[in-house]
Amino acid sequence: MPDLSFEVIGATAQSFCATPTILFRLKIDGPAGEPIKGVSLETQVRIEAHVRRYSDDEKDNLFELFGEPSRWTQTVRSLLWTHAVTNVPAFTGSAEVDLPVHCTYDFNVVSAKYFYGLEEGNVPVTLLFSGTVFYYGDENQLQIERIPWSKEAPFSMPVSTWKDMMQIYYPNTAWLALRQDAFEQLARYKAENNFASFDQAIENLVREGSPA
Repeated sequence: MPDLSFEVIGATAQSFCATPTILFRLKIDGPAGEPIKGVSLETQVRIEAHVRRYSDDEKDNLFELFGEPSRWTQTVRSLLWTHAVTNVPAFTGSAEVDLPVHCTYDFNVVSAKYFYGLEEGNVPVTLLFSGTVFYYGDENQLQIERIPWSKEAPFSMPVSTWKDMMQIYYPNTAWLALRQDAFEQLARYKAENNFASFDQAIENLVREGSPA
């Protein structure tokens, strides 16, 4: 089986996609001169949260995820971000391909809550690769082999990549998921007070609840 190696050489926000998407640019190296028919690539993307340093403001933002900073040595661990797949066309020697990673702005999802809590700097991530490689054997017959999970690549992704992507898809907006009964109460409050938007209804509720 050809021994493939992987490197992440960049990450950019993709515009004009159905969902918020980050494109990780991968460089794949195979044995010199050996043609690869194609690769069906499966990737697990993990956030190495325990490797990063955090400002005091970021620690406050991430309290809900990790608790008191005094306990972070026990509570901050590697986090599963997502799984992604892509197909790599035929190549010989090396190839570059984009791996689309779809993202969410739902704050019930740990990755969204984590990225939103960061202010600047980079996020260390690890991409763990698996999947299927197609190649020609000694008798020029098509062979199929699995890529071992031991294949991985680290990458330091700028926080701004995630934030810029969300500004493309949700400018000046954040998601808030409510229970059905809570939403119905808010909708009634909005209608009864003739507010033009839910933003206005929530702002008025906050003002009413704030101490004078």
